[in-house]
Amino acid sequence: MRDHELRSRAVGEMHLRRWPLLPVPCHIVQWALSVEDAERAEELSLIEALTATHDSVGNPTHREGHVNEHVSFTWERQSEGSSLTLFCSSCDEPGFLDPHSHPPLAAAIAWANTLPGRVVRSTRVWLGEDDAAIERLLERHSFNRDELVSSRLAGGIRIWSDFRLKDDGFGRLLVAANGIDRRDLTRQIQRLQELGNYRNKALLGLPIARECWPKLDAAEDRLREFSNRIADSDARDDSLLEELSGLALDLASVSTAISFRMDATRAYGQIVEERLEQLGVEPVEGYASLVDFTQRRFRPAMNTCRATTERIERIAHRTEQLASLLRARIDTRIENQNAELLRSMEQSITMQARLQQLVEGLSAVALSYYVLGLLKYALYALPDTALGVSDEFIVGLLVVPMVLGVWWTMHLLKSRLMKTSRQQ
Repeated sequence: MRDHELRSRAVGEMHLRRWPLLPVPCHIVQWALSVEDAERAEELSLIEALTATHDSVGNPTHREGHVNEHVSFTWERQSEGSSLTLFCSSCDEPGFLDPHSHPPLAAAIAWANTLPGRVVRSTRVWLGEDDAAIERLLERHSFNRDELVSSRLAGGIRIWSDFRLKDDGFGRLLVAANGIDRRDLTRQIQRLQELGNYRNKALLGLPIARECWPKLDAAEDRLREFSNRIADSDARDDSLLEELSGLALDLASVSTAISFRMDATRAYGQIVEERLEQLGVEPVEGYASLVDFTQRRFRPAMNTCRATTERIERIAHRTEQLASLLRARIDTRIENQNAELLRSMEQSITMQARLQQLVEGLSAVALSYYVLGLLKYALYALPDTALGVSDEFIVGLLVVPMVLGVWWTMHLLKSRLMKTSRQQ
């Protein structure tokens, strides 16, 4: 037996997104990045320069190592970008308030800033021993107290954050471990960070959705105009159908331009909901909870993105319905024109048949006339007393039989010709 070529990657996939066990206290710095395909190779080379030689995960999309003896990191490649997380266990509270006061951490952050990509979210997390330690730190920190969110998570962890960007471009998150097992603590903080990262990635679709609404308003106005013009019998069907096709192409262009971002937003939004449920958030009296913050700000944004997608589909469906109605009207008019043409052709054929019968009758008379004329000339060669009657008398007697004979002969030839053509 042989291993499948993707077996190691499939097994490694189940062990991705894992963090090392977090000590308490600990300073965590994380970036969620959007990286272009052309920047992937440069990013990987910078990461692998500091990566441990043994890859315990067994997956090329995950790396871990040390920036220096005080700061370790984990890096993960994702479909749209990557995430980089620094862990500093030797940092103290002053180092959290001002990373420049802790040279190893400052050097690690400076190295991280050399990586390519655009920052989607950057957060600095301080992990303290208990609520009292965090309360002391809050007194020295510039949180917006009116927007401060605080909740307890499953296991007794408590968090604080105002989810605002500070002057250094980072958000702040304070976490009190409160004696929880380190493994559960690590998983919960990682879920909490994934919640924020995927929330920001999902929200990237909101500006794009908002930009589409004026275009969709214009499309609906054009659709109403088309409806009125289709009802107007004076409008040209071909021009209406051409304009409707143009509108359908415009809608298809808008849908194609935003479909990836809207699909990604929907997928990220679902992950956010899953992480929020896994965290087991409990409110703290006097503070807004993490669930309230998410419901008030995130879910309306997701509803807007979903409504944009549904609106595009609805307008496209109505456009297709109008185009179908217009095509049905065109087909009906063509059928009516064809029926009128068939009636005209039938009348023409009937008239031609009658004319043909008239021509046949006249032709029989004319041909009989010529035959009788020839017969008359033949009678001139005979003496007047040979037949005992005059030539005119003989010709007169033969007029009716001659006409009938010629007509019958022509009718018989016509019947044979038609029979032969049907057999062919």
